[in-house]
Amino acid sequence: MASSTLDPARRQARLAGHIFVIGFLALWILYSSLVESYVMPGPWLVLSRLGLMFTDVHEIGHMFYSFAHIISSVVISFVIGSALAFLAHYLDIFEMMVHGRLSPFLNSFSGIGWTFLAIIWFGISDVTVIFVISMVLIPFAMINMREALVNLDQERIEMSVSFTRSGWRQFRLIVLPSLYPFIFATIRISFGVAWKVALTAELFGGNTGLGYMLNLARQDFDMPLVLAVIVVIIAFVYSTDRWIFVPIQAHLARHHASV
Repeated sequence: MASSTLDPARRQARLAGHIFVIGFLALWILYSSLVESYVMPGPWLVLSRLGLMFTDVHEIGHMFYSFAHIISSVVISFVIGSALAFLAHYLDIFEMMVHGRLSPFLNSFSGIGWTFLAIIWFGISDVTVIFVISMVLIPFAMINMREALVNLDQERIEMSVSFTRSGWRQFRLIVLPSLYPFIFATIRISFGVAWKVALTAELFGGNTGLGYMLNLARQDFDMPLVLAVIVVIIAFVYSTDRWIFVPIQAHLARHHASV
């Protein structure tokens, strides 16, 4: 009964999505026909440039550089942020330092600020890009893992003490499975935010990546390339979220409910 009531709502949502896409394309085609191509190229010109991107070895290399920047930064920020959250949770001496001082500071400092500092410290390089993205993402890991640790089921942890005295075994069998939904949520949020930060970091402080390509396209007034890069980013973020993160989240939700 519930599924039958949801189906019309889902159909309406899909119909609204299709109408939006068709309307957007119609407006795009109309506007591109009224202005010069260097101001707003039409969809076919962008698709043609998109095809060239996937046949040019150097431009494919820039795509992989962006992916490497993002994956590296997500891993680094998660490890550092989680370690700080664990220190603050289990050692009271770190609580004020991590959550009272460090976390507000990192949250208030912008990606642009980190970019300019990193350029001075590391120059125009991949290290600058990864550093900037990581510094922006660390607070997400700190806050999410703090919430995860605060919301641990203390009764289950206390019961596990009667079955095993091994701290590592207790962590692996009881604590870690309870953290999985929060770990996944942290990675999912970080992945989406990382793309936004990566473009800025690569644009100003990098010599590789899609942001660097945007900088070159801006200098050459190559609007088809600018829009092609944007299409690649949107497609990658959407497909990753739709076919990787959403199924994993659904699986974790079912597993967490059955425990």
